[in-house]
Amino acid sequence: MTAPEGPRSVLRVVRGQPTPEELAAVTAVVTAVASSGVRAAPPPTVRRGRWNDPAVRHRRPWLPGPGAWRATFWT
Repeated sequence: MTAPEGPRSVLRVVRGQPTPEELAAVTAVVTAVASSGVRAAPPPTVRRGRWNDPAVRHRRPWLPGPGAWRATFWT
C-alpha cells in the first residue's frame, strides 16, 4: 500500500526565483478568476450555405406545365 500523499500544489514555478510577494499576487489573481465563474466564450455557430441547408428539402416541388414559373419562388 502506498503512503497517502500530501496536498498537491496547483501552481508550479518553472523558471526563475519569484519572491513571496510575487507568488502571493499570482495566487490571488488565479483564485479570483477561478472563483468568478467566468466561462469561456461559446464556440461560434456554424453557418451553412444554402446548398447544404436541410430546409431546402422541404420546399414545394417544381411542377412542369402551364404556369410552372409561378411555383419557382417561395410564397
